[in-house]
Amino acid sequence: MGELPGIAVMGASGRMGQMLINTIAASDKARLSGVTDRTGHDWIGKDLGECMGGAASGIVVSDDPLEVFARSQAVIDFTSPAASLEHVALVAQARLVHVIGTTGFDDKDLPKFEAAGHHAVIIRAGNMSLGVNLLMQLTRKVAAALDEDFDIEVVEAHHRHKVDAPSGTALMLGEAAAAGRGVTLADVRDSGRDGITGARKRGDIGFSAIRGGDVVGEHDVIFAADGERIVLRHLATDRAIFARGALKAALWGQDKKPGEYDMLDVLGL
Repeated sequence: MGELPGIAVMGASGRMGQMLINTIAASDKARLSGVTDRTGHDWIGKDLGECMGGAASGIVVSDDPLEVFARSQAVIDFTSPAASLEHVALVAQARLVHVIGTTGFDDKDLPKFEAAGHHAVIIRAGNMSLGVNLLMQLTRKVAAALDEDFDIEVVEAHHRHKVDAPSGTALMLGEAAAAGRGVTLADVRDSGRDGITGARKRGDIGFSAIRGGDVVGEHDVIFAADGERIVLRHLATDRAIFARGALKAALWGQDKKPGEYDMLDVLGL
C-alpha cells in the first residue's frame, strides 16, 4: 500500500484548525503533512504537539504555505477570506486539492476560485456537514412546491466570536430557496431590518442572525403563511462534524479532475 495522502491544515491555532488536526491524526486514511499560521503568531517555529498541550509531534508550525504545500496532496482551509484567497492561488500552482470552509467572501472574490479551478480541485462550501447539505436539498424542494403566499425566513445562531453575518450556511440555504423558486437570491434578499422597515415585501427571503455564547451552529428555514408554518431545522452540537466533512472532501478530491466542487458533489447529492 502506498503512503497515505498528506493533508495540510491552514490556521493551526484556531478552533477549527485544532479540530482538523485531531481529526486527521485519528484517521487511518490520511496523515498530517504540515500546518501553518499567520506570520508573527506565537506558534510559528514551534512543535505543533507541544503548542497544543501534548507531546512533541515532529511537525513545526510554519508561516510559509508553499513550504508546507510541497509535501502535501491536499489543503484544508478554515481561515479568513483574505488568507484563503492568497492560499487558493498558491494551491493552483501546486496542483493540490483545496478544501475551503472559510466564509464571508464577496462576489468579486468568486472569479479567483474559478481561475484556480482550471488547475486544481477546489472544494468550497459554507458548511461541510452531511445534515446541512441534506437540509439544502429539502429547502430547495419545499421552496419549489410552495408559492409566494409562504414567506421564507432563514434564522441562524452562532457563537459570540463569529465575525460574518449571515453565516455562509444561511446564505447557502437562501440560495437553495431562491433556486427552488427560480429567482436570484441577490434580487430577493432581505437581511438588514432595523427600525421602521415597512411591511415585508412579497417574495423576499429574509435572514436573521443570532450571536452568543458557544453555539456551534443552528439553522432554521421557516416557510410562513397565514395559519401555518413549515420549519426545517439543523442543529450542530459538535464542531467535529465540520472537520470530518472537510477530511472526507480532501480524500474525495484526490482522483478528481481540476474544477470547482462543493459538498453536494462530495456526498453524491
